[in-house]
Amino acid sequence: MLVKPFAALRPVPEKAAALAAVPYDVVDTAEARVLAAGNPDSFLHVSRPEIDLPDSVDVHDDAVYAQGVRALKDLQARGVLQREAGERLYVYRQIMGAHSQTGVVTCCHIEDYANDIIRKHEKTRKDKEDDRTRHCLELNANSGPVFLTYRDSAALDTRVADVQQHAPLYDFTAVDGVRHTVWRVEGPTEGWVKAFGQVPLAYVADGHHRAAAAFRTGQQRRAANPAHTGNEEYNWFLAVLFPATQLRILPYNRCVADLNGLTPAAFLEKVKAVFKAEPADGATPDGPREVRMYLGRAWYKLTWDERSSDPVGRLDVSVLQDWLLAPVLGIDDPRTNTRISFVGGIRGTGELTQRVDSGRDAVAFSMYPTTVEQMMDIADAGQIMPPKSTWFEPKLRSGLLVHTLD
Repeated sequence: MLVKPFAALRPVPEKAAALAAVPYDVVDTAEARVLAAGNPDSFLHVSRPEIDLPDSVDVHDDAVYAQGVRALKDLQARGVLQREAGERLYVYRQIMGAHSQTGVVTCCHIEDYANDIIRKHEKTRKDKEDDRTRHCLELNANSGPVFLTYRDSAALDTRVADVQQHAPLYDFTAVDGVRHTVWRVEGPTEGWVKAFGQVPLAYVADGHHRAAAAFRTGQQRRAANPAHTGNEEYNWFLAVLFPATQLRILPYNRCVADLNGLTPAAFLEKVKAVFKAEPADGATPDGPREVRMYLGRAWYKLTWDERSSDPVGRLDVSVLQDWLLAPVLGIDDPRTNTRISFVGGIRGTGELTQRVDSGRDAVAFSMYPTTVEQMMDIADAGQIMPPKSTWFEPKLRSGLLVHTLD
């Protein structure tokens, strides 16, 4: 892998907690407005700039991108964001309950993205790519990091552990209870670059649209620069790299609005024709090849024997989709079918029962989480995971370290 230190825009320590924001794509406009209300320092003013414009303004209007630029300049003018004196690397730890994960904040190269050294497992939507590409170009910055993972490296583990022996730049607990700690790597960074050079592959865990936008931004800047040399900052994008064994994937659960014309009893019979189905005393699957189904105010345990040797086909989400959701419930394309909705595991299974009991949905499915190893195997095979297969938690915060493109 190619990595490099960078001269970050970063908050003064006393403003870090107020500035740090959830990723732009985990909240809608209304939610972002609530989170940023009364806080002019929130980075959501940069990453979701429509929150400072009237509701009548389309989120893709020119005014939205211009507002984002103004917000970024305002944070710098008021001294909330300041430029690091030199190019640095950083170590970023997150603690959520009993779970801890620590990564390295660096810049990765768009050629590694293009050449599949940085591997993907998810399709991206052009409209979302277009939005984030323009956002990068207008801001002249990567406003949020791409969440990458790699198979563990003892050499990097040792370096990361050493850095944590020193005083951090930032250490705060966000309103959601997640603790965020950032250290600056002091001294030469050549050893870090060399150690990452021994890492053969990285994988996009979260942030496929941010990664695609960073790549497109670099391409457009190259095309617009007749004096392009390959050494420009726009050839690099902001990322946090975590060892794979430290990551935690939560389940991504499914709800379906109706039973495709079937009565609950008739639907249950069709379920029993493709899975072993029995009453369950809880909502959480015990392991892979098991889904819990909530129907008619009761939980059922659905199990099956291995049905595919294909790394995608044997995923629980694939088996559910291919054997039940598509043929029985008529969910032909879960990416576009409006009758299916997805509930991140962070919301808990109580959200599933509430949706069905309220009549909002007819049936819900509680999934066992996909593993990081499964995700990497699928990316290595050049395949794409089904939509909404992984929910990584905790989420990276935007604004703590900003990479500018010149």
